[in-house]
Amino acid sequence: MPPTVSAPRPYRKAGLRAALLPLLCAVAVVSATAAPAAGAGSGAPDSRRQDRTVVRTEQGLVRGAPHGSYTTFDGIPYAAPPTGALRWRAPVPATAWQGVRDATRPAERCVQMPPPGASGVTGSEDCLYLNVTVPAAEPAGRKRPVLVWMHGGAFLGGSGGDYSAERLAVQGDAVVVTVSYRLGIFGYFGHSGLGAAPPFGLADQQAALRWVQANAARFGGDPRGVTLFGESAGALGICAHLTSPTAAGLFQRAVLQSGSCLTSFPRGALAPGTPAYEPFASQADVQTAGAEAARQLGCTEGGGDEVLKCLRGQSTDRLATAQLMQSFNRPAFGNGLLPVAPAQALASGRFHRLPVMLGTNHDEMRMFVGLSLAAFPIRTEDDYRARLTEAFGAAAPAVEARYPAAHHPSPASAWAAVLTDRSFTCTTLAAGRAIAGHAPGLPLYGYEFNDPHAPVLAGLPANPDLPYGSAHGFEMPFLFNPFPTERPLNESQRALSDRMVGYWTNFARTGNPNTTGAPLWPALRASSPDAAPVQSLAPEPGGIRSVDAYSAHQCSFWDRLSR
Repeated sequence: MPPTVSAPRPYRKAGLRAALLPLLCAVAVVSATAAPAAGAGSGAPDSRRQDRTVVRTEQGLVRGAPHGSYTTFDGIPYAAPPTGALRWRAPVPATAWQGVRDATRPAERCVQMPPPGASGVTGSEDCLYLNVTVPAAEPAGRKRPVLVWMHGGAFLGGSGGDYSAERLAVQGDAVVVTVSYRLGIFGYFGHSGLGAAPPFGLADQQAALRWVQANAARFGGDPRGVTLFGESAGALGICAHLTSPTAAGLFQRAVLQSGSCLTSFPRGALAPGTPAYEPFASQADVQTAGAEAARQLGCTEGGGDEVLKCLRGQSTDRLATAQLMQSFNRPAFGNGLLPVAPAQALASGRFHRLPVMLGTNHDEMRMFVGLSLAAFPIRTEDDYRARLTEAFGAAAPAVEARYPAAHHPSPASAWAAVLTDRSFTCTTLAAGRAIAGHAPGLPLYGYEFNDPHAPVLAGLPANPDLPYGSAHGFEMPFLFNPFPTERPLNESQRALSDRMVGYWTNFARTGNPNTTGAPLWPALRASSPDAAPVQSLAPEPGGIRSVDAYSAHQCSFWDRLSR
């Protein structure tokens, strides 16, 4: 039996996009409490102190909130506020403080795209904070594994404070850290005056990982056992760190959920007229976009330093427009953090050798397509055929022959199946093969989340013609709980959740997800694509088993088409 988790604290309002907007925007538009200061401490816990809700970090003492079986430490700064002269600069360490800092509430979210229908700026530029969840019990003789979560949201939305990590912490006997990082124009702006600056949002993530290295032991965690995990844009960021020379030694394992170094979208994937999408952009392209943004903002006089001074003088409101935010949500390569595009780095074997777990959901694109149907319906086979033609050009008939609308419940579901296979499942399996091909002995595990009756994430519209099934993001309530869904998990889904938490945290502990009493999870191999099983994660009896996702998702067809 897994450990019992105390009654959860009220769910931290997530905002719909943290769970629902991982890539949609990208392709559719493209206080401190007074107390005596203690002396300098080491990374080891202070044996004189009985109050386990107070921990000394490198910058000072923090007081967390007890919740019975676990304790949370929220809103801890891992870097200085990137405001004023620090806007569009690499993160610098947070300033030390005196006394005990209150760490009972998450900090404000980073400036981001407002929810649909909302007006004004959402969030703050002073947002480089993280949250730590730890079991209340003393560690059982050894340091706990540390899981560091990077949220999704298309590099435009979301927050580390959106995720309640008590199940992972208590059941998995782990330290869990959730991170906020700069988004949109604040995180991914480029300009010739900045030179080959790193993608600031990814630099923030690495600064958070350096904070973890310095402070994990203070919370009972093992700084030599850090697992970086994330979903969608969070997974894309992890892909970048796997190929980033400046990330060496900052984490020892990686879990990529619904995003890989090879993720991409064809033309018109989410709506007619939208361009093809690649998640990373060249430094030159980002700098060109930055020059245009400077022109729009009236910052063109003088040299680069004067332009940057003008841009740094702009208000948050003037920068956080939909157009400007969406113009800067692709991390740049061609800099010290990302010398080359992650896909190219992976293909040439330039990545950190460490255990990797990666996977997708069975019906990824049903969420994206479902959100777009009101504005761009796909009612008939002609509608479906038009979308195929825009996406695949001369290859459209071959795609239609492989995915005839008549073989699916609706033309919209056929379109969602095409995009799921082409853009998520098969690219993720190809990324796995690339890793295995260059590092054949590396621990590597693949999965497919496949609960056709998974609870629908709160706020999604009903689509009778397109059930969501196991859509994008629908695995997260099985790892983070509570989570905003239309209904709680039922008994069989809670059992699946227990298994998934066990798999994820055992992988964090050992580099292998397998646990005693759980169905065997085989490793991925590079020898033959269709002989590389992934673990199907489904709630029905026998639902957790090895499956041939390569064949089930027509990956041989997509491999041939991509050549």
